[in-house]
Amino acid sequence: MKTNQFGKKGWTSDRIGNLKGKTYVITGTTSGTGFEAAKILLSKGGKVVMLNRNPRKSEQTITALKQELGNKIEVSSIKMDLAEQSSVKKAAENVLKTVSRIDALICNAAIAQVPKQKITVDGWESQMGTNHFGNFTLQALLFPLIEKSQGRIVVVGSMGYNLGIKTIQFDDMNWDKNYSPNGIYSQSKLSQIMCVYELQERLEAVGKSDVQAYACHPGASRTSLIKTNGSLMTRFVWQLMKLSPFVQSAEKGAYPQLMCATESNIDQGGFYGPTGKNYWTGPVGNHKLEPHAKDKVVAKRLWELSEKETGVKWNF
Repeated sequence: MKTNQFGKKGWTSDRIGNLKGKTYVITGTTSGTGFEAAKILLSKGGKVVMLNRNPRKSEQTITALKQELGNKIEVSSIKMDLAEQSSVKKAAENVLKTVSRIDALICNAAIAQVPKQKITVDGWESQMGTNHFGNFTLQALLFPLIEKSQGRIVVVGSMGYNLGIKTIQFDDMNWDKNYSPNGIYSQSKLSQIMCVYELQERLEAVGKSDVQAYACHPGASRTSLIKTNGSLMTRFVWQLMKLSPFVQSAEKGAYPQLMCATESNIDQGGFYGPTGKNYWTGPVGNHKLEPHAKDKVVAKRLWELSEKETGVKWNF
């Protein structure tokens, strides 16, 4: 095992300095790792713009954050449902109108283990449509401002990327023939991660080193992800697991995305998360990514397909 560049304890939020003047756009902040990440960034003086699908929960989140951190924190929210391209486009437009800079866009929101195949309004399987296509469009539309701010794109993947087939099922992207809650979740997360490294290649090809893109994952954290999406059995097993030592706090689960959003001198080629057993818990740092997640031929094809499907071209 390689040594952690941040020492035995790995990366912790103590390493974040004063963030005054910096702006972070985060998806999915009403609970779990997204909430913890927002709280820590705000506590360090950063400005946070939250993108959530439920405005009422967003308001409650802002109230909770102000109660804990005081009324002076700079936090706002914009409604966005990642599962609907029109909602993503509208939210991106609002961000560009109201925000003058983006130091990091943190793509944290996701859905998981949807028990039965659901198709989004745009015609995609729901996990693929939300986790991959929704994020692809959001990143592309906010890219010009991120570039202007010399900012970062942080994609929160999952170790689930390695639990399904080791490539993209291009001949049946909606998994009509072999739908499986875990299989397509894995596929959506693999797609997200692949596009981070493909984005790095494309930025390098046009000589743009001002924008950095990172892939990370939270390990096994106590969040509501499975509780809100999984089947009854999956949820039951997960609730039991959450009581075990194999699962860490949501705050620790937020560390990888916070590190990728704020830490200087980290390798974009890395994959960041807990480095303990199975990469579920343990000190946060860079760890092994299976080679199929960096398959350049597949990644290029996926990128081109994503531009075609969403109708959104990246403006390099």
